[in-house]
Amino acid sequence: MSQEDANLEARLAEQEAFEPPESFVEQANVTEQGIYEEFEENWPECWERAADLLSWDEAYDTVLEDGNAPFYEWFTGGELNASYNCLDRHVAEGRGDSVAIEWEGELGEERTYTYDELLAEVEDFAATLRGLGVEEDDIVTLYMPMIPELPIAMLACARIGAPHSVVFAGFSADALATRMNSADSEYLVTCDGYYRRGDALDHISKANEGLAGVEHAVSDVVVVDRLGDDLEHDLTDNQHDYDELVADHEGSTVEPVSRDAEDMLFLMYTSGTTGKPKGVKHTTGGYLAYSAWTSHAVLDIEADDTYWCSADIGWITGHSYIVYGPLALGTTSVMYEGTPDYPDKDRLWEIVEKNGVDIFYTAPTAIRAFMKWGEEYTQNHDLSSLRLLGTVGEPINPRAWKWYYKHIGNEECPIVDTWWQTETGGMMITTLPGINTMKPGSAGPPLPGIDARVVDAQGEEVDAGQAGYVTVNNPWPGMLRTLYDNDERFIQEYWDEYSDEETDEWVYFPEDGAKIDDDGYITILGRVDDVINVSGHRLGTMEIESAVVGVEGIAEAAVVGGDHEVKGEAVYVYAIPEDGYEDREAELEEEAMEAVLDSIGPIAKPEEIVFTHELPKTRSGKIMRRLLEDIASGNELGNTSTLRNPDVVDDIAAQVETD
Repeated sequence: MSQEDANLEARLAEQEAFEPPESFVEQANVTEQGIYEEFEENWPECWERAADLLSWDEAYDTVLEDGNAPFYEWFTGGELNASYNCLDRHVAEGRGDSVAIEWEGELGEERTYTYDELLAEVEDFAATLRGLGVEEDDIVTLYMPMIPELPIAMLACARIGAPHSVVFAGFSADALATRMNSADSEYLVTCDGYYRRGDALDHISKANEGLAGVEHAVSDVVVVDRLGDDLEHDLTDNQHDYDELVADHEGSTVEPVSRDAEDMLFLMYTSGTTGKPKGVKHTTGGYLAYSAWTSHAVLDIEADDTYWCSADIGWITGHSYIVYGPLALGTTSVMYEGTPDYPDKDRLWEIVEKNGVDIFYTAPTAIRAFMKWGEEYTQNHDLSSLRLLGTVGEPINPRAWKWYYKHIGNEECPIVDTWWQTETGGMMITTLPGINTMKPGSAGPPLPGIDARVVDAQGEEVDAGQAGYVTVNNPWPGMLRTLYDNDERFIQEYWDEYSDEETDEWVYFPEDGAKIDDDGYITILGRVDDVINVSGHRLGTMEIESAVVGVEGIAEAAVVGGDHEVKGEAVYVYAIPEDGYEDREAELEEEAMEAVLDSIGPIAKPEEIVFTHELPKTRSGKIMRRLLEDIASGNELGNTSTLRNPDVVDDIAAQVETD
């Protein structure tokens, strides 16, 4: 490292706040300093600004109906179609030749869809679905990887008023069956397989296994041929080849069905505390308006941008910020099928450079991997097209934030660190990049119109610097309407904790811990069930992880609680050293201990720090902390079948026993 680079690293390490560059502010979509006050004073009519980003078949009568809280209704009386808003209107405005989706395949293939071409594909498949008997309000399950047919199927469903339920392709056959049973879905769109690190993965066998567990009759299954000659498979009686079916409807014209604003657009299943997945219901008007508005205000998306969210469409991030939000704004949305490290660890930067990506939105897990691999993988690519960076999915520690800011954004791109959930439909807590100062490690203030607070167990707001729990004290357009076929669980899971039915004061509780500073910036500390109770003191695992990963030489860490005879529960840390630091574990352990003591205090001192080459992760990349808790407590290890790397659990357990 040169002296100049060393000086820069030292300056960045000390800096606690960053202002957006003037060049960014000058072109930003939202720059009004008074927007927070404006939204507060004009709430809920302030959300007309979001609705105005859409085209309505029938104008809405009322912005918010709250007479049956917490079953709020948004833009009542209004009618629209999500597919029309994402496709037809851009074509009608003369932008049919603009690129809608730029797809990059795992093996280097490319597919480009203009808005004209995407509309034609969507109409063809909408006609196909109708030909199979799919009617308005039928739920169609989509069990597909990151291939263009997935957003095509989503928009085709929306076009004919059939809600879709996307099941992440990495989920098991049982997960597919559970979701189809819950939704009473009679139609499935899937594929034969897909590629990971150059290998062809058989997906159709898993889909068939899942179908065998569906308790009702499944009318039709449509199968996309992704693998060609790399996988031979036979279709059963009710299974159809996607290309053959669509060919029969090529050139179809399917008028978009006008949907009530409160009609369901899609179901998205998410994990529940009971272990049974929850079917989160999102509706057409409020959800689409909110995803478009947050894409416009937070991601600063313009129609002539090339924008890339690296999430999977199987998750809510992909729904809101690959498909519906960006396409509603008429931008170019990049899709990538593969992994960040195939065929080499510069794959993402190659895609950024080739496509001239303006806005890049990714997860802290990926950023930590980039750090571990080293900046040499970014240095061979021109990333100067980037204007804005974003993070999503989990809190990002300050060190990773600053690495992202320096090595990807060249200190010229604002970073929006976004907190939200499947249930919220879109971003809730983050900075507006054309207005706010950025604080590494802190998501930022609540967005305009969002009354998010940090409270104690009694619901009283905590003082600055104190830890508590996030609550949201008024509704917002993108919110879930209920849990599918389970209104009672909807109230129990999200509203019971802090609401007062007698006074009709409803408070949404997302079950995340947080702290707030003097400027109203909120730092997310992790899920309530990711809180460790050490001698009566509640410690957020994310806060401890941030301190550990802040140590140079530690790439990633997972913090869990384990049984302790005296404290009841103690802190255990599992950490991955960066390349080149593997033989310095004793030194890293000492520095990590000091970092936790300095950042949080003696109460958070880890009982043990275990270094490992890998952490147990699900196929979606989420660290399976439950298994690490079992190891820490000496419990029998639970089910590892959902992991992409199950062998690492035994390796870590064996290492702990040896130590």
